[in-house]
Amino acid sequence: MQVVIAGSSGLIGTALVAALRRDGHVVSRLVRREAAAPDEFAWDPARAQLDERALRGADAVVNLCGASIGGRRWNGSYKQELRDSRITPTDVLATAVAAAEVPTLVNASGAHYYGGDTGDAIVDETAAAGTGFLATLCRDWEAATTPATAAGVRTVLVRSAVVLAPNGGMLSMLHPLYWLGLGGRLGSGRQYTPWISLDDEVGAITFALTHPEVSGPINAAGPAPVTNAEFGRALGRALHRPTPLVVPGFALRALVGEFADEAILHGPRAIPAALEQAGYTFQHPTIGAALAAAVGRSGNR
Repeated sequence: MQVVIAGSSGLIGTALVAALRRDGHVVSRLVRREAAAPDEFAWDPARAQLDERALRGADAVVNLCGASIGGRRWNGSYKQELRDSRITPTDVLATAVAAAEVPTLVNASGAHYYGGDTGDAIVDETAAAGTGFLATLCRDWEAATTPATAAGVRTVLVRSAVVLAPNGGMLSMLHPLYWLGLGGRLGSGRQYTPWISLDDEVGAITFALTHPEVSGPINAAGPAPVTNAEFGRALGRALHRPTPLVVPGFALRALVGEFADEAILHGPRAIPAALEQAGYTFQHPTIGAALAAAVGRSGNR
């Protein structure tokens, strides 16, 4: 396949480019600067500008654009940046995909589409959007693909859980705390922490690209959801470190503000029903396997 990727320099994008090329696919990357390599094409989503050559002959476009949700403390301007970095590029790409008649668009989204107040209820792709900033962001992010879906483009919406990677993402922030013996549960610990290994995140996207029967939303989440308390204990086991602490909700709110309630103290018990029904087999089906893979590769034993 000829695949064009936006957001190729991030944690997921870097791994996806490497995996697709290993499988023999031809990958081009959209960059927000002057193109400097044969596989690069320049674009400026803020100005709705895209090198017209970028999508010629493309079989699929993958959109992974978006500023880091936990990149810094939320305020009004950063929340607007989170929206602008997702919704505007998605609209530009979806419009371009439709005009170029590219058959497939795989677009990133998040498991917090369902909101954080789902409690113990199991959530699959048929569930409605939740409430709150992240849920609204994901809903509007997905809606920005409308130009492509309206043109008949097969559109896959990848609602990703927390990606567990050897280097980067949430684990890079937690490792130092656990090595200092400061690991443990956050808040009550009863809230769910949706997760997926980096290998399975890349695998799910690749599966969506190569299986034309897959369309619409898919939950890129491990098939065995765990609570935050279970996650903390599993990470402690993977790192061979104790997990004695309890960080109360008020402390998290004081530390990271609104992000605590939106993404730490609440979370959906999301399951990958659509992926499993389509026949995807997880490389790391349990939190223990996913953490062992991530911790082992990072050298933190």
